[in-house]
Amino acid sequence: MAGEKGTKINQLLKKWPSGTVAVLRWLEKQGVYQQLVHEYEKSAWILRVGQGAFAKSGDKIDWPGGLFALQNQLALPIYAGGKTALQLQGYAHFLPLGKGGTVYLFGPAETKLPAWFTQYQWGLNIRFASTRLFADEASVGLTTRDMGAFSIRVSAPERAMMEVLYFVPKEQSYEEARLLMEGLSTPRLKIVQTLLESCTSVKVKRLFMVLAESCGHAWVRKLDVSKVNFGKGRRMLVRGGRLDTKYNISVPEAGAGQGAPGRRA
Repeated sequence: MAGEKGTKINQLLKKWPSGTVAVLRWLEKQGVYQQLVHEYEKSAWILRVGQGAFAKSGDKIDWPGGLFALQNQLALPIYAGGKTALQLQGYAHFLPLGKGGTVYLFGPAETKLPAWFTQYQWGLNIRFASTRLFADEASVGLTTRDMGAFSIRVSAPERAMMEVLYFVPKEQSYEEARLLMEGLSTPRLKIVQTLLESCTSVKVKRLFMVLAESCGHAWVRKLDVSKVNFGKGRRMLVRGGRLDTKYNISVPEAGAGQGAPGRRA
């Protein structure tokens, strides 16, 4: 009997990617039911991360290992997006991603993070945006990021940039967003076009175009903006800012329209 248990735990540990969380649902699929989970806990083979979630003993887990469990074991449509996705893909190397920072996760409206994920001390802030930012195109602009022993789904740079703008100006500064946009020099235009057409936020679409043009990106001219619904009326990020008359949105003085005539309020 002891030999069978030893064989089972060895098989489990081989299937379990290092650095990831395992939830009870996945463990049961491996034939490790709750009673056996308790025995493994007592024997210190595994450690409890939270209710129904576990880590291998001696394994170091960070938020990507938790996100892996959400995506691959619980099949939740949650992914790393915004500034976090840009950092993971080298587009924001000048921004800190380490301890004390903020990780941005996105998911469809009404999606919730499990309690074990929100309550675990990851060593940084988790900002989860439950939103329908892209209607009918929920999977466009998503990619995978290799984390070594496992991979996670993240926003590709084109989508991540629009997600950054979702937080401007309350949680994300306009100037930092502009710096990030400067790095988006070779986006995939088909993806940008699709995302702009499906984006539900008028503010995000207008800001994306204002920043792309102010950064002097040549690819902007190849977009078909006639297919994009920019809404009606004026949008205001800050009072007393500069009005971009083309996209009818007021932005901070230090950004939009620099070097572009006819863009002052």
